[in-house]
Amino acid sequence: MQTVKIVVWQEEDVWIGYLQEYPDYRTQGDSRDDLEEHLKDLHADLSAGLIQGARKVEDLTVS
Repeated sequence: MQTVKIVVWQEEDVWIGYLQEYPDYRTQGDSRDDLEEHLKDLHADLSAGLIQGARKVEDLTVS
């Protein structure tokens, strides 16, 4: 099992969120649980390379 960081918030009666590594790809749900299911699906698609040209946030070590 893998853990990823997510950013979530509620606007009126809709939950919105994205994977912290992929801030350009937001999704939404009718509840927090629904949103989490959409985020899991999004993570699976991004991890499998199904979304072309996906931009990802990464760390860079500099001296």
